[in-house]
Amino acid sequence: MLFDRTSPRYIHFKKKKLCWGSHQLPLVILDITAEPVGKGLPGLSHAMGSRRRHGSKTLVLVAVLLFGVDPSGRLATAREEAFWKNVTLTPNTTMTPIPIYITNNCHENVWPGIGTQNGQGPGTGGFLLVPAEQRVLFVSPDWQGRIWGRTNCSFNADGSGPFNLNGLGGDGTACMTGDCFGKLSCEFTGKVPTTLAEFNLLAGTEGKQTFYDISLVDGYNLPLAIVYHPSKNTSWIPPNLTNCACIASAGYLAEPARSGLAYTNASFPVPWEASQTNSALSVWCPWDLQEYPPYKPGNGIYPYPDDDIQRPVFDPCLSACSATGAAQDCCTGHYNDPGICRPSFYSEQAKAVCPDAYSYAFDDQTSTFIIPTGGGWEIVFCPRGRSTNILEVFGSELRALASGGTFPKELFESRIMNKTWIETTPLRSEVARAAIFAAWCVVWIVAVMAMMRV
Repeated sequence: MLFDRTSPRYIHFKKKKLCWGSHQLPLVILDITAEPVGKGLPGLSHAMGSRRRHGSKTLVLVAVLLFGVDPSGRLATAREEAFWKNVTLTPNTTMTPIPIYITNNCHENVWPGIGTQNGQGPGTGGFLLVPAEQRVLFVSPDWQGRIWGRTNCSFNADGSGPFNLNGLGGDGTACMTGDCFGKLSCEFTGKVPTTLAEFNLLAGTEGKQTFYDISLVDGYNLPLAIVYHPSKNTSWIPPNLTNCACIASAGYLAEPARSGLAYTNASFPVPWEASQTNSALSVWCPWDLQEYPPYKPGNGIYPYPDDDIQRPVFDPCLSACSATGAAQDCCTGHYNDPGICRPSFYSEQAKAVCPDAYSYAFDDQTSTFIIPTGGGWEIVFCPRGRSTNILEVFGSELRALASGGTFPKELFESRIMNKTWIETTPLRSEVARAAIFAAWCVVWIVAVMAMMRV
């Protein structure tokens, strides 16, 4: 199916002032909205390793800063002329726009979906992002919402529905994963399974904190990272405390290591999950939770054991909750209690491949990042490196940052900048696995001794 957008182009020239931190930066905004997209088969192929690239005309936006540049060193791009018209902010918030960079580092097209739960959204609910493309949007400082990636999409000319009247699977969907009722610009959240980047920019005590996380509660479809871009008037935070990633797709994982320099610098190594391999990632999803399991053999029966069956390279995974809707999997009803609702097998598997991600409803303590408000954010699809393990390694430092907005300077050299400390610190997960193994050894020894007595 071909993807052909033929909407007209609009060119707008407007001069306005936007605030970055405590500074007003006059911008001359050249907003060239080039909506038409060239023809070509869209999206991630069923085998995500494909290197096909399709020609496309993309939206071009240029914003020339007359005075200064943003802290990330990039040119700020104003996506919506009317963004600040009719904006209603939470009391005591400022009119400082928050930049949201969305980057496609995948080999194939991705269609980001954006859902706004509170505040002023970016003025769009979704668009096409070709490989190596980045789009910059702005949201209000009290924005609360989520961003996810959609794959293998095919829309009609105006983006109001799928290219085919009945959709990809006969159910009206336009995307293989993350679909928004067949629409290009999402009005609601996407169809599961989706890897989510979630934000509450004005949270915590007196609205002085930002909460964010990567969530696999609704399942997993794409590797994703969240990168913090500090602004001039915010407390500087080491990047290895903020920039989290979840990479659970085979072929995208760097070689095993306890730390790395993706989305940071040489002074601040990011803690990485070190045990997973690309081959292991190809089978982490529980068999019955695969959204698109391998085709059955001619007799319609899978051979046993199923571990030897070749799975698709692009293998989206439903969560236990999204697959069953059961109270014990979704932590609802009688199970709406962290003391009662326990992680499912899916949750344990998800946490093993993405330690910093939400794996089930009551996974707050090991998946929520809390930092002082301010700065901008970047969502990267198919990021470099490995899944991060920041919250387990730097848990105490992040708790100090969340409660007081800072932490003792002596921690910088002794821990935060200390690669040896980062790579040799015993992890709770490793200690737990060792304890379980020791317990099973004791049980086995006791059982053997009892049998010998008999």
